[in-house]
Amino acid sequence: MPLTPAEPAIFRGVIALELRDGAPPQHAALVAGAAGDLVAMLGRDLAALVPGVRDCDLALLTAHFDPAEALRPGWPLHRRASELLQRAPGQAQSARMIGFGADAAGTVPMPLQCDPDLHGGGLRILPFVLHGDAARQTGDALEDVLLDRGMAAADTALALQDGLGAQVEHARYLSLHDLAAMIALQYRNSGLDALWPLLETALLQPDAEAWLDASPEPLARYGDGEVRIAMLDPAAWRSRNAAGESDCARLERGFEYFQARQRQFAAVLAAHGVPVQFVHCADGIEDCLR
Repeated sequence: MPLTPAEPAIFRGVIALELRDGAPPQHAALVAGAAGDLVAMLGRDLAALVPGVRDCDLALLTAHFDPAEALRPGWPLHRRASELLQRAPGQAQSARMIGFGADAAGTVPMPLQCDPDLHGGGLRILPFVLHGDAARQTGDALEDVLLDRGMAAADTALALQDGLGAQVEHARYLSLHDLAAMIALQYRNSGLDALWPLLETALLQPDAEAWLDASPEPLARYGDGEVRIAMLDPAAWRSRNAAGESDCARLERGFEYFQARQRQFAAVLAAHGVPVQFVHCADGIEDCLR
């Protein structure tokens, strides 16, 4: 993702697991020994694509998460991985590869626990970061190749399947940019493409402003770190979205659908960690959202 000049060089990526029939993994994370083995395999696979990976510190969270947890403002999952890497010993030594997982009893520590409300789904991700002087150039090179050539090696996929107790259909490596593009496409195919510009702004330009002002979609504005959604009364909704309609039953169904659409958008934004506030807009004028 974009860096400011003062930001240390870092590459953010994920191992993406497509689960067979959407069956959830039996285990929340790999145990410590298996986590160490997996990060070594990850480093080997990435270095086979871009040799500069060997000159970077690599940290992997071997707990699995919903993609929405990775695509939240500030990149909290990758921030956790970076923080754990910085606290780990050996910083004065050569490049390190560290996998963080459950303890011997299978207990998952708090930094690795997934959002319990987002536990299902056929796609789960394990976040990783590369740090170091070589991470910027290496990350640029990985951005160019992972989407097309980032399939995990067979033994890596098997280690993930066995360690998580999962039926893995495909295991591949993606940059965070790749993951965002994949989710944007899924949302487009699910009829949620109108919402994506708000979410993309919250992720990539959190200090900017973005509007959703396209009838018959909800009226919404991203700004100041939150999305404000206009609550319209029936008359305002009709004036904005169904001015030529006179059938009462059709108007009632349309307004109910509109309200359901608002709730759907709010739920998606909440899954991505974007605060949502509903604002009463009696006249339907967008100034109420500023």
